Amino acid sequence: MDVQLRDLIRQKIIDALAAPPPDLTRRDVRLPGVPGKAVAVIGMRRTGKTTFLWQVLGDRLAQGTAREGLLFFSFEDERLTGMTAADLDLVVEEYYQLHPEWRDQRRAVFFLDEIQMVPGWETFARRLLDTERVELFLSGSSARLLSREVATSMRGRAMEALVHPFSYREYLRHLGREPKQNSRRLPKAARSTLERDLRTYLADGGFPEAVGTAPRDRIDLLRGYVDVALLRDVVERHGVTQPVALRWMARHLLSNAAGSFSVNKLYGDLRSQGIKVAKDTLHAYLSHLEDAFLVRTVSIATDSERRRMVNPRKVYPIDPGLIPVFDRSGKANLGHALETSVMLELERRGAEITYVRTADGFEVDFLVRSPDGAEELIQVCADVDTSDARAREVRALVSAAAEHPRATQHLIALEPETPPDLPEGIVFHRASDWLLG
Repeated sequence: MDVQLRDLIRQKIIDALAAPPPDLTRRDVRLPGVPGKAVAVIGMRRTGKTTFLWQVLGDRLAQGTAREGLLFFSFEDERLTGMTAADLDLVVEEYYQLHPEWRDQRRAVFFLDEIQMVPGWETFARRLLDTERVELFLSGSSARLLSREVATSMRGRAMEALVHPFSYREYLRHLGREPKQNSRRLPKAARSTLERDLRTYLADGGFPEAVGTAPRDRIDLLRGYVDVALLRDVVERHGVTQPVALRWMARHLLSNAAGSFSVNKLYGDLRSQGIKVAKDTLHAYLSHLEDAFLVRTVSIATDSERRRMVNPRKVYPIDPGLIPVFDRSGKANLGHALETSVMLELERRGAEITYVRTADGFEVDFLVRSPDGAEELIQVCADVDTSDARAREVRALVSAAAEHPRATQHLIALEPETPPDLPEGIVFHRASDWLLG
C-alpha cells in the first residue's frame, strides 16, 4: 500500500507541476502579509477557495517564481482515502526527490487543497513550516477548516484569508462588464447598464456557479448549498440532536435578512410549534451557522458587554441570492438585499461592524470602524425619493451622530441622484458607486 500510495503521490505531483493555471475570474481577496505564517483560505462551500489558490499560484508565477517551485496538491481524491498524517511526509519527500535543487536553497510554495481530509494535518503543517523552506497555503471546506480551528490547531502559525461569494465588482468582472474607470465618470448608457446589473446581482447573488443560471436552476443550486452546509458543517460536525430546530432557525434567519434576531423570541416560537429545545442549544446553533459561514451577525454598538448580550443581533446571509430562496413573501426585498451587500462589502474591507439604536429610539444600520480607526455611520435604503423616506433616514443619522460625534454620516441608496434638501454633513452615495469603491 505504501508503494502504491507513493507512486500515486509522485504522479499527482508531476501532473500538478505540469498543469498551467486555469483562466478564472480574478478575486479581490486580501492576503495577509506576515512572513513565516501559513495562509488558511476559509469561507463557505462553493465560494471559490480552490479557484483563489490557483489565482495566487498564477500571481507567483507572474512574479518570477519558477513553475516547478509552485506545487498545487489536492487531497480531494478518492484514491487518497485512508491517508494519515504520517503519509503527508510522502508529499514533501516525493516533491524534493523530483526537485532536490529546491530543498533548503530556494523557497517553494505549497498549495494544499482540502487538506482537512487527512486527520492530523495540523501537526504536519506546523512541522513543515519549521523544518522546510516553504511558503504554505491551506484550504478546505468549512466542515473541518474553520476560522477558530485554524487559530487553535496551528497555534499562532496561520493567518486567514476569507473568501466570500462574488462582490458586485467581481460579479461584473465575471460577466466581462467591470468598468475600467471611475463609475461616476461613465456615460449615461454605461451607467444604466451598471444600475441594471446591480439589481440583478441583488436578486441573484454572487455564488460563482449560480451566476447566469436559469432561475429554477439557481434556486435549486443555492438551496442545495445550504442543505449540504447544514448537514455536513453543522449536523454531522457538531452532533446536532435537534435538526428540526436547527432547520427552523436557518430558514428563519435566511428569510429575514437584515432583521433583528432574538434567541428568546425564537425559543418562544418553537415552543408554540411543539418543538422543545433549550435556549443554550439555540445559542450554540447560531454559533454553528456562523462558523459554517451561512450567516453573519452584527451586534449593537455599546461599551457594555451585558447590553451587547441582551440586545438582539442583526443577521445577514452570506450572499443576497439566498434571500429569495427562503423568503416566501414574494416581494423583491431590494432594501434587505442592498443592506446585506453593504454589510458583506464592509466585512471584505476589514471593518469592525455594529449597529446603532439611539436613546431617541432611532436605528442606524451600521457604525463602522475601519482598520485605520476612522468611524462612519451608514444608513442603507433602496428608495429615498419620497420625503417621508428621506426624513426617516435623516432623523436616524442625525440622532446617531449626536451620540457618535467622531463618525462621518453616509446615506447609501439605489437612487441615481443626490436627494434634495439633504442636511449638511450627510454624504450621499449611489449604491453602485459605493459598492465599486
